[in-house]
Amino acid sequence: MVQTAKILVVEDDLHIRRLLRTTMQRAGHAVVEAADARQAVSLLDIEQPDVVLLDLGLPDRDGLELIGPIRRRSTAIIIVVSARDDSSEKVTALDLGADDYVTKPFDTDELLARIRTALRHRRTAAAGDDVTVVEAGSVRIDLEHRRVSKDGLDVHLTPKEYAVLAELARRPDRVLSHTQLLKSVWGPAHVERVEYLRIAVRGLRQKLEADPTQPKLIINELAVGYRLRA
Repeated sequence: MVQTAKILVVEDDLHIRRLLRTTMQRAGHAVVEAADARQAVSLLDIEQPDVVLLDLGLPDRDGLELIGPIRRRSTAIIIVVSARDDSSEKVTALDLGADDYVTKPFDTDELLARIRTALRHRRTAAAGDDVTVVEAGSVRIDLEHRRVSKDGLDVHLTPKEYAVLAELARRPDRVLSHTQLLKSVWGPAHVERVEYLRIAVRGLRQKLEADPTQPKLIINELAVGYRLRA
């Protein structure tokens, strides 16, 4: 069963706004539109959307400045859809509370897939059903029992390797920034020690990937963070 949602499109470019509206409506979603930050904030309270597709280059305010207020006032999923492809912009958006980041020009099918994934995770969380088992290819991650297996065989992970994998597994198919992972696993005092994270991910790939040099499970978003493809 396809889960439909109310989607707020925050985009000043009329052509892209029409493309997003048509794409979302064909997928069965309801769409409301805002051409600037002021309209977006007003519609956020009135329409109470499930998902916000947020452009960053708005005429009256930088879209990054909207992420915090949206997160404080709404439980909506925030997916940034922007032409800005600089890694620092992506990291900032994720650290401010965005759920995902899609770069223009974007593939509409991929964007819809990202929305479906985010809605599925949100629905599970709302139902109070904590995800305890995550499967990624031949890898099975049992979060309740802290057990990881590949092709049915247990895999021994170091405590830090497991902690990184568990963080990714709790948010499958979502990019977690280096800062988010370092803060969760090593603590706030180590958020600059990206080499710690790289060592842990290298170990995970050696143990879990079919070919560690061509990772298919733990995906690197260059200079941004990692995503578990589940």
